[in-house]
Amino acid sequence: MDDISWHDPAFLADATTWIDTRLANAGLRRIGPIEQPHVAWWSTVLRVPTDGGVLWFKAARATEAHEARLTPLLASLRPAATVELVATDAERGWLLERDAGTRLRDLDDGVPQVDHWEQVLPQYAEVQVALVSRVDEMLAMGVPDRRLARLPGELAELLEEPELLVLGAAEGISNEQRDLLREGLPAFADECRRLVELGVPETIQHDDLHDGNVFVRDGRYLPFDWGDACISHPFHTLVVALRAGAYKQGWQPGGPEVQRLLDAYLEPWQRFAPLAQLHEAADLARRTGTIQRTLAWRASVKGMPAEVRAEHVDSVPYGLRLYLLDGPWGTWDDGSF
Repeated sequence: MDDISWHDPAFLADATTWIDTRLANAGLRRIGPIEQPHVAWWSTVLRVPTDGGVLWFKAARATEAHEARLTPLLASLRPAATVELVATDAERGWLLERDAGTRLRDLDDGVPQVDHWEQVLPQYAEVQVALVSRVDEMLAMGVPDRRLARLPGELAELLEEPELLVLGAAEGISNEQRDLLREGLPAFADECRRLVELGVPETIQHDDLHDGNVFVRDGRYLPFDWGDACISHPFHTLVVALRAGAYKQGWQPGGPEVQRLLDAYLEPWQRFAPLAQLHEAADLARRTGTIQRTLAWRASVKGMPAEVRAEHVDSVPYGLRLYLLDGPWGTWDDGSF
């Protein structure tokens, strides 16, 4: 699959045949041409008009194909918090899903985004809790293993990859910054160990939870696009969720909106530890999660062809700069560091 162009007529013909067969199995019929509104190197999405409403087909490369195996598990455990599936192809990484409503970023209901996220985050946390006991099963599905014990070694490897660091370039990190990161490796390993000791179990972690990856329909919030998901510390989700929210909504890093959402997210986790201990874990996860997200980008960028990699050259250095910056929840790199 990784050597196939999403625009290849052979791929599109194969996908169309598969879609039409699955529609028939579901008692549906296509009533118009299939459109291709989204194409990225790692995936494509097709719009499928049917007599039962619009459906959406997604195909992903091998690095994200686990989504087609993970999503049925999510649907079986938390159907009210999952986009409704029509069909999947676990081997090829294909999904066919019903329309799930309006993306949160496109919602125009007059309700402040912070109010929506105050509901999204604890509901999403319940999905994570429900999957704590299914970690081995998810790993067997090919969900990437980014548990805390692995992160220090992977960070040490990354620091010896100057091409990914874009070492010495304006969009990369400096030699001095790499030295700081090398010197800090033992401290980072200690942070990972301490976070494990605080008792919150590792589980599914979406790793790209922002307002473009949450649907709203009939008062329900449906996280989707689990292609970046991994097994790691659950609080690492907040690295993207709170940073993206603060950046887009103008919330101050560490400010009242961010703290309100952090509290809402932590509430379901009190079955594992007292609230004060959860806040300690969250503060550690702010740092370890920034590195985990950076290491996810490392794996993604390494798999890209050269022409695509050039578009994402700053993805790995960005995360390393954020880690060194060590700002409160909601901090983003404004390029001044």
